[in-house]
Amino acid sequence: MDVFWHEDCFTHDAGHGLWELPGDWPWLDVAEQHPENADRLRTMLNVLRRGPIAPELRWHEGRAATEDELATVHERGYLDALRAACAGPERVALEENTVVGPGSWPAILAAAGTTLAAVEAVLDGRATKAYAMVRPPGHHAQPAAADGYCMVNNIALAAASARRRGAARVAVLDWDVHHGNGTQEAFLDDPDVLTVSVHMRHGSWGGSHPQTGAPGELGARGRNANIELSLGAGDSAYLRALDEVAAPLLRAFRPDVLLCASGFDASAFDPNGRHNVTAEGYRAIGRRVAGLADELTGGRLLLTQEGGYQRGYAAVCLHALVEGLLGITRPLLPDPIAYVPDDAVRNAAVTDADLAAVRAALAPHWPGVF
Repeated sequence: MDVFWHEDCFTHDAGHGLWELPGDWPWLDVAEQHPENADRLRTMLNVLRRGPIAPELRWHEGRAATEDELATVHERGYLDALRAACAGPERVALEENTVVGPGSWPAILAAAGTTLAAVEAVLDGRATKAYAMVRPPGHHAQPAAADGYCMVNNIALAAASARRRGAARVAVLDWDVHHGNGTQEAFLDDPDVLTVSVHMRHGSWGGSHPQTGAPGELGARGRNANIELSLGAGDSAYLRALDEVAAPLLRAFRPDVLLCASGFDASAFDPNGRHNVTAEGYRAIGRRVAGLADELTGGRLLLTQEGGYQRGYAAVCLHALVEGLLGITRPLLPDPIAYVPDDAVRNAAVTDADLAAVRAALAPHWPGVF
């Protein structure tokens, strides 16, 4: 597998405060580093470089995106304002917890450009499976709004690039624990882009994120599927979501390339989610995704990094996912800490109801699929 990254992704610094909230909190004796920080990317990069999967990977330096490339998804006025906010000297909160400052603009360009370099390699036949290890993340960024630590939507830019490069149909599959609202917004009524988001039920979280992530947000042609899972969902719920909803949709849609927004904040130890996916769950997700890409797209598969904020366990889960993507069935890197039981096994009726609601919403647009 080909891994793309760029040093400039480390330059974005959202500062310290109360978890994700910037500012001074006089009762807080030690201010916390913003959860979306450079150390999380360093840890994930290093598990791939130093872990037992390392011999299976080829490394490539990415590039900076151009503003014309960003404008294929984002409005020019928004980009101008974003660049100005990044000019410093002080940090600026674009919304409550999405902070930029000096160093953010090069990182934004590097994350977007490195994702584009990876999808170009896949589409040009220089790679089949490619992973863009980038930050800041992107799937919450809407055409004219930042949201949820995201300023520019890397996976949406990759989808737009794939369409320009001749892909007739593009599918985006997102398993970050939070709804991929920015990607939904970018392609809601585009019949040639299928967006599928598997996420916890959290609803709208304010003006920056008005979308709810509920199954009813379908778009005019039903090309947006929100697979909303109840709190506590673990490995079995995520795999059922893929097997019972996402895979049938992908097979009916027949994409030319499969793009994945890969988050690890659905893990059992992530402070930003309330789901219980383990490393073994991510290994199984990797196997399923690679199988679908091989079946439907000739193996053309791109993944780009989204959330994952418990650095050590996110790295273990990343390694497991890559093992699955490469068809390695026996774990190479042990999971040293997973212990939370999979509530969706003990309470399967909850997942039954969650998936039934999604199928019912989609069925009028996808006759005979389910």
